[in-house]
Amino acid sequence: MRNFILFIRRFFNLILFLGLEIICVVLIEHTNTLQGNDIVSSANAVAGIVYKKQSDVVYYFGLRKMNDSLLNENATLRKKLDLLHSIDTLKDSIAHIKIANNDTTKHVVKYADYLYQTARVINNSTNASDNYITINRGYNDGISKNMAVLSGTGIVGRVEHVSAHFASVLSVLSAKLKVSAKLKDGTNGFVVWDEKGADILTMIDVPQQISVKKGDTVYTNNFSLYFPPDIMIGTVIKTEVEKKKGMQIISLLSSTNFHKLQYVYVVDNKMAMEKKQLEDSTGKSK
Repeated sequence: MRNFILFIRRFFNLILFLGLEIICVVLIEHTNTLQGNDIVSSANAVAGIVYKKQSDVVYYFGLRKMNDSLLNENATLRKKLDLLHSIDTLKDSIAHIKIANNDTTKHVVKYADYLYQTARVINNSTNASDNYITINRGYNDGISKNMAVLSGTGIVGRVEHVSAHFASVLSVLSAKLKVSAKLKDGTNGFVVWDEKGADILTMIDVPQQISVKKGDTVYTNNFSLYFPPDIMIGTVIKTEVEKKKGMQIISLLSSTNFHKLQYVYVVDNKMAMEKKQLEDSTGKSK
């Protein structure tokens, strides 16, 4: 104890200076000043470099599981491509038949509105009230704020902060994020996280008269500004009725395994800005 007191007395000025310096940095960071934004950006960049070094070690020892996961995902994608090819062939056949019959009906081919880019997860939290994921892509790679982030099996979150080479993603496991969703019959609602666990999400705003069964799947709907439609969110494991509001509370098993998240897709909705500007002009932006 005596040595500790002597140590404090000897380095009191230095300790006081460091303490005041930390307080100043925190105060600047929590204000909406240019300096505060610079500190946050620099902190994200430094944290990203540290997380990447840590992730490189974990990444090396997890290559076998990662390869198995990628192989399974590729197999699923190949099945979907085969199905789409069959549908396109059928559409071409119908178009040729209509042309042969002098049918003037127009057939428009709609190209994808979303651009996908892969990224590696280099840090991931699941125990906080607002969880974040760090990925090894930044604005030098075309990543920008509010882009959607998906896994091979479902939704992950939305880009929140971006530096040159890294980005911080606000996870679905966050009280700040509410996702527009739909049941298999088309009934719309919202999916939120109420901290029941990293595997459990909750769908709200579903009327009690809607039939929902265990095992039903929940997907993103067409109302989201950033998430593509028909991306899986989770599977129903339990339903409850909130009698006062006449609404159901539906517990979902997340389709994304956040404990084993290694790779993600960052999605750029090419139509997002145009849609947002239109909805803002009419006062209907969500």
